[in-house]
Amino acid sequence: MAGYLFRRLVQSALILLGVSFITFVLLYVLPADPVRQIAGRSATAQTVENIRTQLGLDQPLLVQYGRYLAGLVQGDMGRSYLQKTEVSTLIAARLPASLLLMVGGIACELVIGLTLGVVAAVWRGRPLDQGLMVTSFVAVSAPQFVVGLLLLYVFAVQLGWFPIGGYGTAAHLVLPAVTLGIMGSGWYSRMMRSSMIDVLRQDYIRTARAKGLTRSRVLMRHALPNAILPIIAMIGIDIGIFMGGIVVVESVFGWPGIGQLAWQAIQRVDIPIIMGVTMVSAAAIVLGNLLADIITPLVDPRIRLR
Repeated sequence: MAGYLFRRLVQSALILLGVSFITFVLLYVLPADPVRQIAGRSATAQTVENIRTQLGLDQPLLVQYGRYLAGLVQGDMGRSYLQKTEVSTLIAARLPASLLLMVGGIACELVIGLTLGVVAAVWRGRPLDQGLMVTSFVAVSAPQFVVGLLLLYVFAVQLGWFPIGGYGTAAHLVLPAVTLGIMGSGWYSRMMRSSMIDVLRQDYIRTARAKGLTRSRVLMRHALPNAILPIIAMIGIDIGIFMGGIVVVESVFGWPGIGQLAWQAIQRVDIPIIMGVTMVSAAAIVLGNLLADIITPLVDPRIRLR
């Protein structure tokens, strides 16, 4: 276990290093000039050059990247060009909202997706199975803003059950979380259906049925714990995606998460914030996959880490 964790940590560090370099290079070659955003349209050429020198943006690419990497190793993500605030402070202020939305969204994905997947597997090949798979395909294909606006119109405007937008109470979380749950449930349901069908064909399931166990006990006790293993890896990926921010959902519901911060930074070419959000998202994906790999053997002792 210790050797495995050490190798994975080294691999994770290399992945994060690669992500930081590629992102930095892409932002470096952007045609948009962050200095112009800071100086304003009426600034003189001398003012623009002075700002560029103060920020160190007149240095070669490798020099700029080396300075950023040295600060990042010490926990310094830099300062926002426009907000004049530490990037770590800005991200930390948005982190609780993003974590809350992540938990709510993944919970809704699992409840909806696993339920549909199990039902479809039990009734495979029948009209119910086909109908559920069509529904999952529609859920995956539907644009996020359409689902979000539809839920807002029905449950917030027409019925008045939930607030139209904002953040602060459990009621504010319901519609954004359900929107994410509907969008992601299609992937979970299809994966769960395939995994459950494979498990239901195993010999130990036939043995359990031959012993006279009820269908519900066979499904919940023997089939589901084994069929759910692939889902754990998907949750690890979702953690990173959600931590990187769901810009459309956050915009529709006025949710003050990291996605809103990233979108505002992209519009203003605020490179330190863009880099900070990218690194947080990459770290979350790496950490989520590592946790998934560690948890999987705990769920199924037959799996060993190597």
